[in-house]
Amino acid sequence: MSNTLVIPEELAGVRADAGLAQLLAISRSAAALLIAEGNVTSGGVALGKSAKLVAGAVLDVTVPERPDPLEVVEEVVEGLKILLDDEEFVVIDKPVGVAAHPSPGWVGPTVVGGLAGAGYRISTSGAPERAGIVHRLDVGTSGVMVVAKTEHAYTVLKRAFKERTVDKVYHAVVQGLPDPLEGTIDAPIGRHPGHDWRFAVIEDGRPSVTHYEVLEAFGKATLVEVHLETGRTHQIRVHFSALRHPCAGDLTYGADPRLAATLGLTRQWLHARQLGFTHPRTGDWVEVSSDYPADLQYALDLLATGSA
Repeated sequence: MSNTLVIPEELAGVRADAGLAQLLAISRSAAALLIAEGNVTSGGVALGKSAKLVAGAVLDVTVPERPDPLEVVEEVVEGLKILLDDEEFVVIDKPVGVAAHPSPGWVGPTVVGGLAGAGYRISTSGAPERAGIVHRLDVGTSGVMVVAKTEHAYTVLKRAFKERTVDKVYHAVVQGLPDPLEGTIDAPIGRHPGHDWRFAVIEDGRPSVTHYEVLEAFGKATLVEVHLETGRTHQIRVHFSALRHPCAGDLTYGADPRLAATLGLTRQWLHARQLGFTHPRTGDWVEVSSDYPADLQYALDLLATGSA
């Protein structure tokens, strides 16, 4: 879409991005993006965002069509496996590199899009891009995840996760050897004060409880089983990092890059191993587990054989 704008007197001397935002009724950041992309010209010359507007000047503005960041893209997602297919829900094995649902800034595959591409039609309330999503796994975390198919299952499972009646079991390889070998990490988590995209243990964070037990120690690293009482973003990664035992490969939270390279890890060694919940219709207990993916198994084998 193209627009031709004449700068009015009241915007004379105003910065280009601020003035354009007013003229097009868009945010200043959106106006700055248009200018940075070269989509705003005056007399055939691209405008700079800090340039001052001149009264009576003519601006030619091209507004490109941008994809909707919340659009569900139906696609076959490689590695996304169906572990249990029920009339009320579907339990999947989520591969690494796949988000639960579309969101601004994410351009990769999603669970919602992968299920649509596999022929699943989810019918639940809430935003269409989050259809059936009752809990999430991080993009960099693999493993078992349940998605509701029906409105009834969506309501019941959402409540189950909120009331913490779901049994969430993770396996992680953490650096060093936690002491004690079995314990509980009870420490509040919130956004890191210096990094928006990271989380940390902070005094006024949300209550967060992680139970763990050592399964096997390898010297440099340890395989632990984790039961989550709460489900905060990055909870396991943050809690073990706070103990100075970050997940192997988790460079965001302080892991040793040399050990990560030795183990061939390009992400944190963290896997949603098992999920247990009450069937939303029958009331029976449902339990589904997921095998380690190839990259995590490879790293574990290196540790087990003493090759790392």
